[in-house]
Amino acid sequence: MLRDVDLLWALRSPCNLGCTYCYFGTVEEHREKPVAQAGQLSHLSRNDVSLDGIARFAATLADSPVRRVFLAGGEPLLWPPVLEIVETIKRGGIQVVLCTNGLPLARNAIARRIVELGVDAVSVSLDGDRAAVNDRYRPSRNGKDGFEQVLAGVRNLSKWRARDNATLPRIGLYAVIGRHNIASVNTVPRLAADLGLDYFVPQPLHLDAEHALHDELSLRQQDIAAVRAELDRLWRSRPVDLPDTTYPSQFLTALTPGSPHHVEGCFGGTRLHFIEPDGSVWDCPSGLKIAATPAEQHRSIRNHSAADLFTHDGTCADCGLFSADCLPMWPLTGFSSFLTKRRP
Repeated sequence: MLRDVDLLWALRSPCNLGCTYCYFGTVEEHREKPVAQAGQLSHLSRNDVSLDGIARFAATLADSPVRRVFLAGGEPLLWPPVLEIVETIKRGGIQVVLCTNGLPLARNAIARRIVELGVDAVSVSLDGDRAAVNDRYRPSRNGKDGFEQVLAGVRNLSKWRARDNATLPRIGLYAVIGRHNIASVNTVPRLAADLGLDYFVPQPLHLDAEHALHDELSLRQQDIAAVRAELDRLWRSRPVDLPDTTYPSQFLTALTPGSPHHVEGCFGGTRLHFIEPDGSVWDCPSGLKIAATPAEQHRSIRNHSAADLFTHDGTCADCGLFSADCLPMWPLTGFSSFLTKRRP
């Protein structure tokens, strides 16, 4: 069986951070106006698939075209059974990448088990190289945790990897880039290198025009020159592994006026799929794409197997909805380079 399908699986809704620009929205706004529409995420969702339902679906991945699963959230490592699900997926011969805010990695039981299970990679969100940058828009719900605790988690996972003399998991940082932290395009990967990590991915901040922070944080046309200069610097210096050389141009295209743009042969819905905590399955996480999906094409993992949901003939369809909302997906489909490269 050819395995060429990647899944981004937002496994659970809750999170211990209150990022003000989270793509799930904020707890506060959804307390006032509960989410009911298909495809709209919320940290307060009461419709997350049960452990039994998740476990049943995870067991079907072994007999499907799925090669790699990115487990995200919310914060997936807050959910105690998550490593049982990881074990099930790994047992099926499928790669697992954990996408985390890094705070739970400070717990020895979690970091040790990640190494023991042979998790292929752990991607940690960090938007600045110091607390003043990272924590301003990423407050913790307990009012205490932040930049320093994320670093403690990353160092702890690295310690357990070294203790077992393991090559996995590969460990990398992701940074969401807005008007407030354009310099993080280079400062965060340098921090990653100093920590002995393996890869880095910058992502453009995407906020709807109605979002309260849109004007303050969203990158604009006048920011393109500064972003281009930072991206050029980064790809010249390469302190850690980066996405392929086409990624900077995609980043800049996503910021160019006239969005959404046209993409020929997009992999969304063919080699990449997105699963929400309620089990809904979409071609990709793009809010534009989800909104454009007719009701009769809505799918769910509930009472379905991965083999049922993810069959394809290899043909990728053109899409006219490319925007900053899509860009985080490109490094996922090229993630193999992060797993195969070995830095000196």
